[in-house]
Amino acid sequence: MSVKIVVAGPRGNMGKEAVKMVSSTEGFQLVAVVDSRHEGMSLQEVEGFHGIDVPIYTDMQKCFEDKDVDVLIDLTAPAFGRKHMETAFANGVRPVVGTTGFTETDITELRAISEDKGLGAIIAPNFAIGAILMMKFSQMAAKYMPDVEIIERHHDRKLDAPSGTALKTAQLISEVREQKKQGNPNETEELQGARGGEFEGMRIHSVRLPGLVAHQEVIFGGVGQTLTIRHDSIDRTSFMPGVKLAVESVLKIDTLVYGLEHIIE
Repeated sequence: MSVKIVVAGPRGNMGKEAVKMVSSTEGFQLVAVVDSRHEGMSLQEVEGFHGIDVPIYTDMQKCFEDKDVDVLIDLTAPAFGRKHMETAFANGVRPVVGTTGFTETDITELRAISEDKGLGAIIAPNFAIGAILMMKFSQMAAKYMPDVEIIERHHDRKLDAPSGTALKTAQLISEVREQKKQGNPNETEELQGARGGEFEGMRIHSVRLPGLVAHQEVIFGGVGQTLTIRHDSIDRTSFMPGVKLAVESVLKIDTLVYGLEHIIE
């Protein structure tokens, strides 16, 4: 039996890869896509999607009314993530969401809807398996080396800073690290923002440049030593094994999971 899937945001860099992955994965069936344009057209009529004959909808509600859908893969923009999840829940569809920008309140409220409906949901700041391992290893290291700074580097089209991955990494570290202010207690910034953003005493630095995809290093400092844990996504295909895992996993849960680290043992 095939898992019937809709991809929202198919023309984005991540969306294109997700369409290819779903179309080529045994047991997955792409039944439609949701886009901001091309209503009523077939996806194969759009450049770059030759041979993928599924309808394009601009209205997600209408898509769910017309099609039998099990899972929504949402790879749109932060402004639409919550609305799309609520629409999915209302139609009995399990969302897998790769957009960031959710607040703790958003997650709490969406988890309540998920559990009330008995529908699994996954929000993943990062789908790269290596990035999830980086976060897990960083949490392990922070127990023994609590002085840490995070540098994340992304392409210059990314809208949010810091990245969801950097924030998630800091949150995981904070679970095992007592809050402490790092650096010289009397330090001053001669240029505002030079020390980066602050999260419970940790510093997070964001770089945005063309040519980058998604990169992060977590640097720990100790007496006479440093430890750097780094992950690099050099191509967006690196995210697809995680998207596939999320789709398979969301069918087995009845709550909202924030972060693939809760899925990977």
